[in-house]
Amino acid sequence: MNLANEIKQLRKEAGLTQIELAKRVGVGLRFIRELEQGKTTVRLDKVNQVLEFLGCHLEVEHNERQNIKNS
Repeated sequence: MNLANEIKQLRKEAGLTQIELAKRVGVGLRFIRELEQGKTTVRLDKVNQVLEFLGCHLEVEHNERQNIKNS
């Protein structure tokens, strides 16, 4: 599941509308809509605010080892 779908599902499980989530997190409704639509240019600090409110967080994982020094 991608991040947009995951956040939408968590919001629905919490019984919140997009408007309610935006107000409770302190972000704009437009941001929540764009986030749930998978817009790729959303601000990461705001994404983290939403996730924290929903009791989640992001993690970074390596897909496979790459030598980025020589790229």
